[in-house]
Amino acid sequence: MKRIKYLKLPAFALASVAIMTGCNDDEFLDKKPQGYATVGEYPAGGLEAQAFGLYGRLRTEAGLTDWTRYWFQSIRSDDAAKGSTQTDAANFGTIFDSYQYSAAENFAAGNWNSHYRLIYDCNDIIVTVDEMEDPDDNTLANKAEATCMRAFSYFDLRRDYGEVPIVLNRVTTPSEGIAPKSTVAEVDAQIIADLQFAIEYLPVSWPNQLGRATKGFAHTLLGKLYLYQQNYAQSLEQLQIVMGMGYSLYPSYADLFLGAGDNSAESIFEIQFYRSPTNQNYSNNYWESQGVRGAGSWDLGWGFNVPTQVLVDAYEAGDPRRAATILFSGQSDNMVPALVVPESPPLAQPYWNRKAYTKAIERSQFGENKNHWANIKLFRYADVLLMAAEAANEQGQTGVAVGYINEVRARARGGNNAVLPDIMSSDQSVVRTAIKHERRIEFAMEGERFYDLVRWGDAPSVLGGLGYQPKNRYYPIPQTAIDQFGGVLVQNPDY
Repeated sequence: MKRIKYLKLPAFALASVAIMTGCNDDEFLDKKPQGYATVGEYPAGGLEAQAFGLYGRLRTEAGLTDWTRYWFQSIRSDDAAKGSTQTDAANFGTIFDSYQYSAAENFAAGNWNSHYRLIYDCNDIIVTVDEMEDPDDNTLANKAEATCMRAFSYFDLRRDYGEVPIVLNRVTTPSEGIAPKSTVAEVDAQIIADLQFAIEYLPVSWPNQLGRATKGFAHTLLGKLYLYQQNYAQSLEQLQIVMGMGYSLYPSYADLFLGAGDNSAESIFEIQFYRSPTNQNYSNNYWESQGVRGAGSWDLGWGFNVPTQVLVDAYEAGDPRRAATILFSGQSDNMVPALVVPESPPLAQPYWNRKAYTKAIERSQFGENKNHWANIKLFRYADVLLMAAEAANEQGQTGVAVGYINEVRARARGGNNAVLPDIMSSDQSVVRTAIKHERRIEFAMEGERFYDLVRWGDAPSVLGGLGYQPKNRYYPIPQTAIDQFGGVLVQNPDY
């Protein structure tokens, strides 16, 4: 097995990297984050240490990359459901599967709070650098990491809530984080400004330091934002820059989501997990909570975020991505050596997220069943290709778009042209439909589907039968945040 690499953190940042066992959302803004240096506490190279701390925040903060992430980003789509047993987290299933959103649910408030905690950490670095008379190149690169992470956080907030407060100052007391909502256009302008700075000062790569933000990350996120704005020309420009930066598709779609696929040439940005044979564990519950919920050797996790029958039926006949994405109860896991997944029942679900699955040999080597070692892939090159295809097609460059789509399909079929032929149409409408299908299949269970349906205007027709209403494109702002902002923060419409 390939040795799994990770971003090494300084000693005072490691305190924040322990696995989260819980959080108190009522303490939002009220306490200094533990394990992070703040003003007046910088050791030598303190900005570098603070910049490293941002990645610890990404890994450990509830709502950023733990199980909260897929409730918002996956389970709200038609391709995923709550999973687990019928009674386990049944209220969350009602909220996210049936679009009965709740502003009062503390679990959901964690999504809002965690993104702002990351923003405040970023602000600490950015303001500190801005106060320097002559920052050096390394310090400007640290600021660029912070602006990139702040843009990432605001992009998530913009997708989930629409209008949100823009806070750019250092926050040392609760009152310093209070601001009214800004328009989506204003939030977008701030994201663009942050990413433009990041593009100027971030390196193309960090030698021997996997997991740090790069120019590729910044260009990709900027291209994605422009796509959401339907600014197709600028989106394509940014994405084509990424295409010239040396990224490529990993040869095997199925292996991409195993340890072997971590930090590959397809990786633009990943959350680095590390699990050593001596029980060093830098991870969170993201994969563990999606593992097969069984007994004995099949007790692989909590069983949440499972594929739906609608997704199972969406694949073209013979598409290898179906078996690489969906683990079927009572069938082979298609590994070497192969294991047969127990039937359902006794398992509670007929389908499981195979992208959360691991090789049996890895489970044996680490001495545990639950996945704490595979990275979370936030941005990968396949997304760049399919976003570029969409941006090109909407500008009438249908031939260019088809070429990008077929690159993704060629990797998926693995040399067997019969199972997944190229797209051959030159009709813009037909190609648009092909792109929508390709994005659904390529990123199934990865958190793109809901947001794609919303931005395409397809959510009412696709999700309406599940209870979706137009107001559900945005989540209600948590009541705890509204209360803490003392009336400055106004709830989203129709909630």
